[in-house]
Amino acid sequence: MRHRKGGRKLGRNPAHRRAVLRNLVTSLFKYEQIETTDAKAKALRPIAEKMITLAKRGDLHARRQALAFIQEKKIVHKLFEEIAKRYMDRQGGYIRIIKKGVRKGDAAPISVVQLIPAEEAGAEKEQKQG
Repeated sequence: MRHRKGGRKLGRNPAHRRAVLRNLVTSLFKYEQIETTDAKAKALRPIAEKMITLAKRGDLHARRQALAFIQEKKIVHKLFEEIAKRYMDRQGGYIRIIKKGVRKGDAAPISVVQLIPAEEAGAEKEQKQG
C-alpha cells in the first residue's frame, strides 16, 4: 500500500528521480524559464519554491541546504543574491506553469515553467493593497 507516500514517481527509481529534479531546479534558476513535461513541472514547483524560501532566509545553514540540492555553486549565489531579493515582499507563488501543448514525438503534454518577474511580483502586491 502507498498510504502517506507523497510525491510523483515520474516512472523512475528514487535516485534517478532525485537527480532529474535537481537538474530541473538548477536549470530553472540558471535560465529562469524552462520547458518540460507537465508531470515534471508539477513535481518541480514545490522544490523550487522551498529553495527560494531558503534563499529569503539567507543564513549560512539555508545556504548549505541549498548547496546540498542545487548542483552549481554560481547558481546558489545567484539564488541568494538576486532571486531572493526579487521575492522578499512576496509570500509564496514564485513559479508559474503555463501549458504549451503536446510534444511532436510522443504527444507528451509540455509546459513552460518560469519564475515570476520582479515587476509582476511588485505589481500584484500593489493591486491587492489599492
